Amino acid sequence: MAKAEIGIIGGSGLYNMDGLTNVSEHRIETPFGDPSEVFVLGTLEGRQVAFLARHGKGHRILPSELNFKANIYAMKSLGVTSILSVSAVGSLKEEHKPTDFVIPDQFIDRTFARSSTFFGEGVVGHIAFADPVCPIVSYVFAQACAEVGVVAKRGGTYVCMEGPQFSTRAESNLYRSWGADIIGMTNLQEAKLAREAEISYATLAMVTDYDCWREGHDDVTIEQVIAVMHQNSGNAQKVVKAAVRLMPTDLSASPAQTAARFAIMTDRAAIPAATKAKLNLLYGKYW
Repeated sequence: MAKAEIGIIGGSGLYNMDGLTNVSEHRIETPFGDPSEVFVLGTLEGRQVAFLARHGKGHRILPSELNFKANIYAMKSLGVTSILSVSAVGSLKEEHKPTDFVIPDQFIDRTFARSSTFFGEGVVGHIAFADPVCPIVSYVFAQACAEVGVVAKRGGTYVCMEGPQFSTRAESNLYRSWGADIIGMTNLQEAKLAREAEISYATLAMVTDYDCWREGHDDVTIEQVIAVMHQNSGNAQKVVKAAVRLMPTDLSASPAQTAARFAIMTDRAAIPAATKAKLNLLYGKYW
């Protein structure tokens, strides 16, 4: 089976990865169903990478419809140890302007229609998630942004909402009162599942608009968002390319790499055989 070291998840506006060589496409089957799209594997900056279009080719999958478990499980099955995630977001602070990037280090969950754990079906597990992104991958993103010359802030809180509608003005102002920085619809489930899968994960959030809170700022329109997305995508390609080159080959210092070591609470003898088989790729070394 084909293998990759670094996973790239492209969100709204980033549907492919320029510069890949030795390209091949792979449809990955998982116990959790089909991932969003075929995985595009290749060499980028001398590293083996796997690219996944989060919303599928043609942007056809709603945030609430995404099979996050299949996407992350498939990354694990390919041998991926780190994920560079890219997504479009709205800004909740004046300082984060459209076309700026934010590399969040915290999340607030406002979703309600999604599954975001591999545990269940006879096995109980709990992972630490106080610091939900990998500091090593986050630092790599920050280094890459500085190298490329784009405006980026490392740190901040990402509100993950259900969607697909944008926020009401009341909601937008509520999130601002919490001190949140940006708002999106996809990255928290990825971060949770990547941590459970012991993959080091961080997000590059591309600001497309000021949401609907800003005085004197028109309500968010999809036309505005798309226009800025196209501008952001070029910069995102450059940042991801630099990040792949800067990614350490040794991630043993990342807390994500051993996140599930003590997670499983269930008596091993009580775990159903079918569940063990389903999760063997993730936790077989701990059975």
